[in-house]
Amino acid sequence: MGYETRRMGEMQEGKLLLTMAVPMILSMLVQALYNVVDSIYVARVSEDCLSALSLAFPAQNIMIGLATGTGVGVSTLVSRALGRGDREAAGRAGGTAIFLSVCCWALVALFGIFFADTFIHSQTGVDSIRRHADSYLRIVTIGSLFLYLEVCVERLLQSTGMTKLSMWTQMIGAVTNIILDPFFIFGWCGLPAMGTAGAAVATVIGQAVGALVGFLFHVRRNRELVIPLKDIRPYGRIIASIYRIGFPSILMMCIGSLTNYLMNIILGAFTSTAVAVYGVYFRIQSFFFMPVFGLNNAMIPIIGYNYGARKKERIYATIRYGVIFASCFMLLGFACFQLIPKLLLGIFAPSEAMLAIGVPALRRISISFLFAGFCIVAGSVCQALDRSMNSLFVSILRQVVALIPAAWLLSRTGDVNMVWWAFPIAEIMSLTASIFFLRSALKGMEKTLQEH
Repeated sequence: MGYETRRMGEMQEGKLLLTMAVPMILSMLVQALYNVVDSIYVARVSEDCLSALSLAFPAQNIMIGLATGTGVGVSTLVSRALGRGDREAAGRAGGTAIFLSVCCWALVALFGIFFADTFIHSQTGVDSIRRHADSYLRIVTIGSLFLYLEVCVERLLQSTGMTKLSMWTQMIGAVTNIILDPFFIFGWCGLPAMGTAGAAVATVIGQAVGALVGFLFHVRRNRELVIPLKDIRPYGRIIASIYRIGFPSILMMCIGSLTNYLMNIILGAFTSTAVAVYGVYFRIQSFFFMPVFGLNNAMIPIIGYNYGARKKERIYATIRYGVIFASCFMLLGFACFQLIPKLLLGIFAPSEAMLAIGVPALRRISISFLFAGFCIVAGSVCQALDRSMNSLFVSILRQVVALIPAAWLLSRTGDVNMVWWAFPIAEIMSLTASIFFLRSALKGMEKTLQEH
């Protein structure tokens, strides 16, 4: 067993978590940066273009959810197999992941070809916004093969503890996107000015570069995980195991996309500016949520490895450190949204109308940050301990049962600024459920370890 995997069972838990998480956090911050840069450039074309990105976001989020959910399942299976010392099982899981990446792309590309315009048109009647959103969504869906391959190789690297290489994979792809954005959006160096379509083209090229770099890293450096060509095929039991673990994550992202879709409709009934504010919020908040997701991506293989190795104390210590680190990120986000909302919105060339809606929006929504860090960590622990359905239930409770009904009811006041209170209301409900399910998952782990 190599050092990269051995350290998951031996290194001091807080140091291990930071060692594995920091590269993921840095790469996710770069991912957040390129999403923001896309929006900054597009906002300088027009506010309609910015609104178009918000309308395309729910479908794009499902694409990403399918990739990351599959990745969660693969990462957990591979890390557990390596924890047991079973390299052949780990290789079969990796080969199945590559096969599934191609299947996911085919599914998403078909959606982009036949249903992208229907999806966008159902959210707005403004023709200029429709045109921008249609072209953007069609390009990113048809080109999503590289997204799925990039996420696949990143998770294969993460599952063996090679988080620095995973970080470089994401960072190189994201930086490529950032560099190319103005060339395609504004038509630099003789290229046609493509607006939102140009942002989509830059995104696809960046993902292709990231996928290539990640593949080279895996082949040349990931010695702990060897994937024979014969294993790049469907294994029914492995696919079932991957999606037993990862499907709740996918479904949670789909629920999140449904929430965004319905929120776009609720806010669009007031003004398209409110939809633009909602999209801007998601891009700004990613600077604080993405590090927490990076932290959780590091936690899952650590907990999975130590669960397979039957090291209960290390699991508890990892959870404690995870909650502490996640809460710190969320407190920083809360402070920024409360103290400098106008400065945060200012980078998107806002109109006075956008500021009037955006400042109270950021302040009210960010109250939910005080509870979100714990809820996210609790969900990841449940996934790592084969209790993914718990996370799914919490997500349904937060978004379907609480957020959307609360937002709709508050919208009946006729004041768009009242709608933002739905977010802290929903997060408080999520906190209550997360505490309950985390305790249940840990009791189940204790029982399983005692029986074996």
